[in-house]
Amino acid sequence: MGRAAALVQEQKGTRKIRRCFRTAPAPADEEVDELCFEFGLELDEITSEKDIISKEQGDGKAEGASDIILYKIDVPANRYDLLCLEGLVRGLQVFKERIKAPRYKRIMPANGGVQRLIITEETAQVRPHVVAAVLRNITFSKDRYDSFIDLQEKLHQNICRKRALVAIGTHDLDTISGPFTYTARPPSEIRFKPLNQSKEYTASEIMDLYRTDSQLKHYLHIIENKPLYPVIYDSNGVVLSMPPIINGDHTKISLNTRNVFVECTATDITKAKIVLDILVTMFSEYCEKQFTVEAAEVTYHNGKTCIYPELAYRREKVKPDLINKKIGISETPSSLAKLLTRMCLKSHVTGNGNNIEIEIPPTRADIIHACDIIEDAAIAYGYNNIQMTIPKTYTIANQFPLNKLTELLRQDLAAAGFTEALTFALCSQEDIADKLGVDISSTKAVHIANPKTAEFQVARTSLLPGLLKTIAANRKMPLPLKLFEISDIVVKDSTKDVGARNQRNLCAIYYNKNPGFEVIHGLLDRVMQLLAVPPSKESGYLIKAAEDSAFFPGRCAEILAKGQSIGKLGVLHPDVITKFELTMPCSALEINIEPFL
Repeated sequence: MGRAAALVQEQKGTRKIRRCFRTAPAPADEEVDELCFEFGLELDEITSEKDIISKEQGDGKAEGASDIILYKIDVPANRYDLLCLEGLVRGLQVFKERIKAPRYKRIMPANGGVQRLIITEETAQVRPHVVAAVLRNITFSKDRYDSFIDLQEKLHQNICRKRALVAIGTHDLDTISGPFTYTARPPSEIRFKPLNQSKEYTASEIMDLYRTDSQLKHYLHIIENKPLYPVIYDSNGVVLSMPPIINGDHTKISLNTRNVFVECTATDITKAKIVLDILVTMFSEYCEKQFTVEAAEVTYHNGKTCIYPELAYRREKVKPDLINKKIGISETPSSLAKLLTRMCLKSHVTGNGNNIEIEIPPTRADIIHACDIIEDAAIAYGYNNIQMTIPKTYTIANQFPLNKLTELLRQDLAAAGFTEALTFALCSQEDIADKLGVDISSTKAVHIANPKTAEFQVARTSLLPGLLKTIAANRKMPLPLKLFEISDIVVKDSTKDVGARNQRNLCAIYYNKNPGFEVIHGLLDRVMQLLAVPPSKESGYLIKAAEDSAFFPGRCAEILAKGQSIGKLGVLHPDVITKFELTMPCSALEINIEPFL
């Protein structure tokens, strides 16, 4: 089997990896689709390189491209062992019971000369952890080499969180000599020839060099503001890598490489162990001694020594009755054990059939709880084979009262001639503070810790800025513009366990050549009529004069109802209108509708 490029996508809030691969000879498409479904995967698309290029760049660019069939398969984000063709094929073969799941072994070198990696104290300031291993006597072909590189990139984008948690480095062990030293130095003191470059650069020059690189520029921020940069040397002072940015050109692997030294630097040691285990187990298949990985010794600055990779197998016990109950089936313990074994979870029955003992291999870091084991049993059994039953508990759904009130108001506001808008829940600090003439500290706004853009810095504390921006984007539309929105705002609240709360607000705005205060006032009266709240000081609602920096002096009123202030209405201040790039007067109303539930 060969391979093609894979794509990473965000879908419905869950990261999924699309894996493309070629098959020769090609099975029937229906067979592949059925096999993927049985294994808990989804065949997303059947295409070819020619079709992909044709869709993206046009038919002219697709001439000469390969028309070999490609299968795009969606793989769950937690199944790191399926991110390469080797792991996917191995898993499917075990599932179809064509082979038994391999047992991965960590071995010490025959001559006793274990590779050592020493960590210095300086790394604690940048990336404090590193793990390592050796793939000894490995044989690469073009497809294997491409898959090896491709898996590293997949892991970087997935569990490594774009190299922020873990960065992988692979090196030709025959070009370097241990022991290796993982340290951190000032950028000016680090000098080497980066991968695929023709001359040496200092670390600072390397950062400038890759600032415009389409791939590597996304990783520079991880260390560029640090006083020290992490770097790995061999015993002769040769630079292996400057993680998480780039490897040295001296140690780059090729199709002729026979021994690969793998190192993973990290800020999260648990993630580093998982990444190392996945990488070496997937490609130990191509070693002279299949499924064996040579150990490496990591020594910390305090003298602590660890041997990697761990390749740890652990055992879990699950009751057959629990599996049957959760899935809704009635299989025998031995049958359930066989199902789990097909999912690379070697299992057998213990204790007179009262328990199933499952051996979790190092490739299945996704198995955390008994429910993960039960899920695999359900996949192996086949979701379509589970008998559908009527739930024993009858429940009747009902609409959330606040949403029901919102729906009723939306319909009547639209009937009153106002058009509904739906604006972003996040906005800039300027929108809710400076443009409305208030200080940001007085808004009780919830701030985003790491905003990606200046437009989304805080959660909105008012619906008004969003509607004003909507009008600004639709100034060419015929006047008058009458908009409304009923949505949540977010304000800080120390009484809540999360420190903030949502509040459902109604906001309406009238934009025309004259302020139209009477239109907004009339809308308020209509809303109160719908809510059965009479105009009364004691038991209904009333408005009284108030001052607000967002409104014109003497043209603002506070709305009181249910014994509390629920909002304001009035003519907007000319400064506010100007700051939102509007040119005509504007009247607005914003109230909290939650007291009327």
